[in-house]
Amino acid sequence: MDYKSKIIGFGDIALDFLSEKMLILFNEDAPLELAELSVLHEKKELDSEIKVGDFMSLGDNDYVVTAVGAEANDTFKMLGHCCLVFGGKDEVELPGQVQLKGEKLPELKQGDYIQIKFLGGHK
Repeated sequence: MDYKSKIIGFGDIALDFLSEKMLILFNEDAPLELAELSVLHEKKELDSEIKVGDFMSLGDNDYVVTAVGAEANDTFKMLGHCCLVFGGKDEVELPGQVQLKGEKLPELKQGDYIQIKFLGGHK
């Protein structure tokens, strides 16, 4: 089953990270010190692993997953947390990162969705 979660808000400096080609995601119940850095989204169950080749949509922008850090799936399942990097590289620099390849950086607003389409419906 695919994943879909609504963006409910942005920390004060969350979108500043786009200048470094990255975004930090957290569930809506993130601690205050982390919430100010994060794109906050509804708490939803992730019942599949994010893998290379999956598709992620952020608002109106679509991306292909090119690399997934060793801890990214665990932290996303528990906390809705990962760091999205818009570099399209085939490896991550940190274990909580997910590398994405797409046409441009996302332009997000409250009410947009984070969606993951799992390639081949894997579990």
